[in-house]
Amino acid sequence: MTAILRGIAGVLAALVVWELGAQLDAPLLGPVPPPTDVAADLVAVAGTSGYWSSWQLSFERVVTGFAFALVLGVPFGLAMVTSKLVKRTAFPVFEILRPIPPLAWVPLAILFWPTQELSITFVIFLGAFYTVVVNVLGGAEQIDRRHLLAARSLGAGRLTIFLRVILPATMPSIVTGAVVGMGTTWEVVVAAELISGGGQDAAGGGLGFLVWNAYQGGDLARVVVGMISLGVAGYLASGAVRLAGRRLMPWQAAT
Repeated sequence: MTAILRGIAGVLAALVVWELGAQLDAPLLGPVPPPTDVAADLVAVAGTSGYWSSWQLSFERVVTGFAFALVLGVPFGLAMVTSKLVKRTAFPVFEILRPIPPLAWVPLAILFWPTQELSITFVIFLGAFYTVVVNVLGGAEQIDRRHLLAARSLGAGRLTIFLRVILPATMPSIVTGAVVGMGTTWEVVVAAELISGGGQDAAGGGLGFLVWNAYQGGDLARVVVGMISLGVAGYLASGAVRLAGRRLMPWQAAT
């Protein structure tokens, strides 16, 4: 309860500073609409179906791309952990592609995939994939070699070592990579929606398209509403991933 109250106090303090800065034309905050204007616009836009359609579209895109990143990234990372041949073959290519920003793939994705929705999903997938794989590799490097040697000395085979030592030891890093990757997906989905024009659904278009549309129309209050909506959406999505991680690692609750 104390943590919740402190969090609420922090939010209220930020709103007060924001309101005063906007009213007094403070540097950086002066051009930004005050919270009162943003709240009024939020109430107005929350009554429209397009706003909630944007929420739904962005969530669907993020969940789909993120799911593919986990399904492909975790096994790929574990394969490089358990096989020197796989790592020596795939890691150089992975390291060459990893520094390329996901946004740089947008033009090719639009040309390569048959629909804009698939293009957006692919770019979102890239945003989380590299983060997940890097965290899997980092977690494997932290495994105490003595644990592996002890398991081998007790007669454990490769499969047993993987299931009983490597996988549980890397699980915290996998969850961390998933949480960070989820945050990255929300950054990527915004840019993907901006460049693609919101995809095929003109009624909603996604939260990123909402921000871009408001900017083009000169509606700064609506821009801030979209930004806050993205922050709340990312917070909820990351919280869900953290909760799932705690369920997958019940042993951490006892420590």
